[in-house]
Amino acid sequence: MPTNKEQLDTFLAANPAIDLFEVILPDLNGGLRGKWVTRDKIGKLIDGGIKLPLSTLAFDMWGRDPEALVFDSGDGDGICVGDMGTLAQVPWLDRSTGQVLVSLKELDGESCGYDPRTLLSSLVERFKKLGLIPMLASEMEFYLFESERDAFGKPIHTQASNSVAGGQTYGIEMMQDMAELMHSIRDACTAQNLPVDTLIKEAAPSQYEINLYHQADALLAADQAVLLQRAIRSVAKTQQMQASFMAKPFADLAGNGMHMHCSLLNSQGENAFNNGTDEGNELLQHAIAGCLVTMKDCMLLFAPNLNSYRRFQRGSHAPLAPSWGYENRTVALRVPADKHEAMRIEHRVAGADANPYLVMSAILAGMLYGIENKLAAPAAIAGNAYDECEPSLPRYWPDALACFSTSAFIKEYMGEQFQGVFAIVKQQEIDEYDKHITTLEYDSGF
Repeated sequence: MPTNKEQLDTFLAANPAIDLFEVILPDLNGGLRGKWVTRDKIGKLIDGGIKLPLSTLAFDMWGRDPEALVFDSGDGDGICVGDMGTLAQVPWLDRSTGQVLVSLKELDGESCGYDPRTLLSSLVERFKKLGLIPMLASEMEFYLFESERDAFGKPIHTQASNSVAGGQTYGIEMMQDMAELMHSIRDACTAQNLPVDTLIKEAAPSQYEINLYHQADALLAADQAVLLQRAIRSVAKTQQMQASFMAKPFADLAGNGMHMHCSLLNSQGENAFNNGTDEGNELLQHAIAGCLVTMKDCMLLFAPNLNSYRRFQRGSHAPLAPSWGYENRTVALRVPADKHEAMRIEHRVAGADANPYLVMSAILAGMLYGIENKLAAPAAIAGNAYDECEPSLPRYWPDALACFSTSAFIKEYMGEQFQGVFAIVKQQEIDEYDKHITTLEYDSGF
């Protein structure tokens, strides 16, 4: 493998017009923070010469650092560690610009326990010790709105048929209406080395889905998911539209999910779930069982915001209980019908507003827990999971925070430091929402 310096030099030589770089740090909420660095200074990234406060990782959704964390730690700096494999052009900007993703380390060189990229990488290393390599791919749903909102502050549909409940699911004509934007998004993805697979028209008006190819590198898969969201938002903005990954923009329309397809490869690069049958092997059962048992504790990672919990309604294709089945879209974990070599789990819980690094970490930690403890999965559900399973996943944000904060599983598999910091961030956000009165409350109270 080429060194970091060799990768940077190759990129600079291939892009002589780039004179500015975005040094991008994904935070715990999936927000992108960082600095602008000029071409002549970007080499400092290799030598540990670019720093950011460690608290940057823990900003809330409004970009505020949590006071408890800052005061207790003194708000010290961390060292930016660049991933030169993420160097890419930023094609939607007028000025020739490059980008690179970074993680943060402590000043003594130790890993930061609440850096999302580091957390995911540590779980991959645990799988490697078992002779297994996680393979992941994401499916991203989003809405396309007009750039301005209506008089009540609500988003305005871009799809002409916004007066009806349906959005012409899989409609070819609907996709043609957005052809210029979608082609621009694909061009941007090509420039950024993002391997997009398919585009489909989703169930609600103005709703679409773009999928990424699977990767036998969980960190790369998460990087690509985050950068795909950024590309979609940025390209839409250039065409006077607004892309939203909000979990539930409208109470009566479909929400935005982020389904993850997960399998494991053995040391020979073969699907470790495959035993030549349609049911898969014992390892698949262990992985499913682990995800089911830990799903409640991980709900805050799958549904991290107040609005996230509005997705979870009966019949909405958002699961209400830990459940699984073969080729069943009413369950939380679906094993799709496919070639035996493609045996995998489709994890259907997370919303598109969740942090892809943390979603993948939660899924991999659950699979690892089931495999290491050789857990047995319950019987697969063949019918309607909404009828057969009593709702048991947390339905409210504070309940999910309580499950997460007290979870021995989260502490053991994802780290006490991450558990504590993420809980502080989410509590600060809950406290902020508690300070505000909604229009509905005024309408009801007057």
